[in-house]
Amino acid sequence: MATPDRIDVLLYGLGAIGSFYAFILSRAQNVRLTVFARSNYEAVKANGLTILSENHGNHTQLIDVEIVIKTPAEAQCTFDYIVCAHKAIDQASVAKQLAPAVDEKKTTIVIIQNGVGNEEAFRQAFPGGSIISGVTWVGARQTEPGIVAHTTSEDLQIGLFPNNTVDQHLEKQRLDKFASLLTQGNTVFQVVPNIQIQRWEKVVWNAAWNSLTTLTMLDTHSWLESSPDATPLTRRLMHEVINVAQKCEVPLEHGLVDRLIDRILNMHTIVSSMQVDAKNEKPMEVEVILGYPARKGKELGLDIPTLETLYIILTGMNQRFIKTAAEQP
Repeated sequence: MATPDRIDVLLYGLGAIGSFYAFILSRAQNVRLTVFARSNYEAVKANGLTILSENHGNHTQLIDVEIVIKTPAEAQCTFDYIVCAHKAIDQASVAKQLAPAVDEKKTTIVIIQNGVGNEEAFRQAFPGGSIISGVTWVGARQTEPGIVAHTTSEDLQIGLFPNNTVDQHLEKQRLDKFASLLTQGNTVFQVVPNIQIQRWEKVVWNAAWNSLTTLTMLDTHSWLESSPDATPLTRRLMHEVINVAQKCEVPLEHGLVDRLIDRILNMHTIVSSMQVDAKNEKPMEVEVILGYPARKGKELGLDIPTLETLYIILTGMNQRFIKTAAEQP
């Protein structure tokens, strides 16, 4: 039985990013945290989470992770917040799994994922609920099951995915309360008025670096240095995604391309998460990073040959990985 001041939170997806935000939320007063784990279930169930962070220090056997579950139905309760930090491979399937844990009158879905269009499956499944959408820039990797190494890279933007059927004051209260949990967790974040700007900005970044490093199996710098045509192709792809965003009434500017190219050149080399998935023959986040922009661009009559070509090729690769994953016990 929940106490009136307790905030019940389910963290769905306990990879590196999910584990980091599980740690952040576990530090918030009155939060009762439940985590959904798959491949690292046994390790987390036995030992909790270990976070080795350059920003927050080392925290072993986090006891605030009170409940570790294999399915949302196993919790046998509904939650105030469900934080979705899983890879965005099949959103509709996840929404269906979450249904037993959702009470549309009180549950807010918080999406912390790469991609655009991520919210639509949850809005369709829970039309009367609130959705907070988030874009994260956290450098973290799971070195072994239940153990996550975090660098100094740490930022998050959050904002509402508005629901006209829910009172706006209530939606803002839910956003403000979640923001207060992040504040108590001592993480870097900002509440923004139109989160779709940040979502599309990051998808311009991800559409380029994820796809091109995956298809070439090169890191970012090696790709850009591979031929005189590599940088122009990268820029062309970014411009195409920005054109789609603008047609979707998301106010991005083409000057973003220069900033993103400069940013990558001033960083250490990056091996993208999509490339890591491909090397391990795991399903990749092709649909939310490339598929949604490609479909929107086609619907809106835009000329997006680079985006469409990369999407088609990566979809072919991904089908093999999805088939392999489905065949595993």
